[in-house]
Formats: sequence, C-alpha cells, structure tokens
Amino acid sequence: MKNLIYIFAGIIVLMTSCNTPNDPWENLIKENLGNWQQINGPAHYEVKDGVIIGTAATSDPSDDSFLCTKANYGDFILEFDTWLDPQMNSGVNIRSESRPNYLDGQVYGYQFELDPSPRSWTGGIYDESRRLWLYTLDINPPAKKAYKNGEWNHCRIEAIGNSIRTWVNGIPCADLADDMTPTGFIGLQVHGIGNDSGKVGIQVKWKNLRIMTKNLEQYATPYLPVIPQSSYLKNTLSDRELKDGWKLLWDGKTTNGWRGAKLSAFPSTGWEIKDGTLTIHGSGGAEAASGGDIVTADKYKNFEVVVDFKYSPGANSGIKYFVDTNLNKGEGSSIGCEYQILDDKLHPDAHEGIGGNRTLAGLYDLIAPLPKRDNGTGQWNRATIVVNGNHVEHWLNGQKTVEYERGNDAWKALVATSKYKIWPNFGEATEGNILLQDHGWEVSFKNMKIKEL
Repeated sequence: MKNLIYIFAGIIVLMTSCNTPNDPWENLIKENLGNWQQINGPAHYEVKDGVIIGTAATSDPSDDSFLCTKANYGDFILEFDTWLDPQMNSGVNIRSESRPNYLDGQVYGYQFELDPSPRSWTGGIYDESRRLWLYTLDINPPAKKAYKNGEWNHCRIEAIGNSIRTWVNGIPCADLADDMTPTGFIGLQVHGIGNDSGKVGIQVKWKNLRIMTKNLEQYATPYLPVIPQSSYLKNTLSDRELKDGWKLLWDGKTTNGWRGAKLSAFPSTGWEIKDGTLTIHGSGGAEAASGGDIVTADKYKNFEVVVDFKYSPGANSGIKYFVDTNLNKGEGSSIGCEYQILDDKLHPDAHEGIGGNRTLAGLYDLIAPLPKRDNGTGQWNRATIVVNGNHVEHWLNGQKTVEYERGNDAWKALVATSKYKIWPNFGEATEGNILLQDHGWEVSFKNMKIKEL
C-alpha cells in the first residue's frame, strides 16, 4: 500500500511539472550568468548549451562556492535536473542569505542536499552555516533510493509559507515545517575540496532550472501525509502534527504541566523562561542544586517525544523517562532512564563509564551511542525518544543513536553492571514522568512536544 502511495505522489509531481499553454514557469538559466552572482569559494561556474556547470578548485581553507540568483524569492515551486560526479557533495540553497555581519558573508539558509555518497541523503534539508541538519533521510529511508548515481536526476522543491517539501525523480523526500527565513536567494553549491588535488576539475551540473512564483495553489502537489514531517516551528504545532495527535509538552510561556521532581509546584529559583526558551542556570556542576529537576505533571507509557536543547561549554544534563519521583527522595537526581546531554569534548564524564556509555545521546551508564552529529556548544540540537512497549530508540538531529529492548535478559545484564543496580527492576516501569535534569550546568530547552502511541 505504501508503495502505491509513493507512486501516486510521484505521478502528481510529474503531472504538475508539465508545461501548460499559459506557461507559469520562469527559466533561471539564460544565455549567460548575468542573473547570477558568485558568493564565497573558488569554484568556476559557466553556462554551456543550457547547462550550468560548476567545477571544483582547491582552496585553503575548504571554502564552499555558491552561484546565487540576484533576485530573492519567497514562496515558489522550483524544478531542475542535476548531475554530479560521485566524488562531489553539493546542494541547492533556497531562501538563503549572505550578510557581512554574519560569518563574514558566508552563505547561510536552507539547502536541498545533493549526496551521491553511500549515506544517500539527496533531497534532505540542511541549514547551511546555521542549524545544520533539519531533515535527514534516515527518518525517511525509502527516499534514499530515489537518487540515481551517475545519471541526470529530476528534483522539485515546493516552498510555500512555512512548508518546504522536496522530491527526487518523483519520490517524496522531505517534509519540513519551519519559518526562520521566509525569503532569500537561490544558490547552486560546489562543495569545497580543500587542497585535495585529486578532486580538481570534478563537476556538478544543472539544467532545466525553472521557477514559478504565482498561483502556486493551482500547481502545488496536493498534500498527502506519506512521509514523516519534521517541524521546527517554535513551541507551535504544525497542522500535520495536530492531525497526527501531537501535543506540546511545554507551551513556551508558562510552567503549566511541570513541577519540581521533589516538589508539588514548579521551583521558585534556578529555572528561567525567556523568549520561548526554558533554561536551567548553572551552579558549578552540583547535581539538582540550582532549581532541581523538573518533571511533567502527567505520566506516559508509549510515546514519541521531541526536545530541542542547547548546552553551555562543559555542560552535563539529561532527559529522563519512566521516572518514578517516589524513588530517591534524598539528594541528587530522580531515577529513570536517561537520554544523556553532555559536552563530550569538555566534560570528564565522557571518559567515565564503559565504552562511552555516558556520552551525548546515549542511554546514560548503560548504552553508548552510535556515531552521531552533535551541533556543538551553544547550538541547538534535537533529541527524539521513541518508546513502544519495551522497544526504545534515541535519535539526535535525525540520526538514530541508541536502540534497545527493556526487561529482557540483555537489559538485566546491562543494569547489573551499572550504577542503577541498586534500584530493583530499574527501567521496567510501564509508565512514568518525563524529566529535565538540573546537573549544575546551564542548558536550554524549547520545542518540546509528545505524541502518545
């Protein structure tokens, strides 16, 4: 059934791609590059027989190059065919900008990924020089098969309001809800190759590059919820999320729905709400000594929870689930399974435990995370925790980092060698609170939402 839906969606895209007698499209490839300007990087761009060709050149450091439209675009539908050397990583930026007061003019903004590597994320959405990955194809595995290496590939982007959707060869790849940048230029990227002389001269090509900006409702692909949506609307649920049963775990303004883990009310000190962000202030690394842990008023059994977090240098914190606040009423943190938040580079706990099982996005003191993409100190990261019965997954920025089963012999063996061995039947509760930890370091949270399964 899912394959039929994908085929149907692809047919719709192809149908809406066809020219009509009153052609709504504007061709962006002219006889020359007069409507474009190059920003950043040393790559060479030229137009030849209706094809824009970008050729890689060495640089130090490895500067990405962008051929950018002189015009800015807000809402639009964009189509193009692309071919790139299998050694090349590239992308098409949309709603992007370059400002002297931001990273010395570096291009930043949404990027339609072109990725011929085995990772196969072509059609995903990257936030160039800003928030990094917003939509990876690890959350939409069927789309990894859409791109055909060594061939011309047809791509489509629909950016309308706060919705950005992508297709590759008619296959839906990304469904993003975000409103950070409503308008900007379109940029064709040639990824920097640094001093790798072996990659000098490799190319990426674009043809049939066209855009429409009017009467988009007539030509936009009808919305079908055939792939997962990723929403970064600040403390707000998208229309799709509302229909899918998501609820805000925090409203972005008040303490409603939360209390101190060892209190009947929300802590009076330590925690601050400002500009839609919830922050625990540091106290020199003392556990639960600033405002103390906070927990949800409700308990949850089967769920998917999303939390955006930003950690300060050297920080330690965590998101706990299946928390029982009746355990450990003394000093320290409440007890539950913990999605670790840690500055792996600066905090010593990264080198404690067994085999990295106390590092970022792992299951604290139990399971080390798989290789991951950490956006780093002072940047927002997205944690996702999925619990369905005894099956649990951790995700960081669109990549799975941990997967395990609770309650089986393997689980009991893990617990027996951890700091949790003193707590009977640890991690086997059928339901519990969700907790944000005060571990004495400044950490901020936003965009907290949950869907019960």
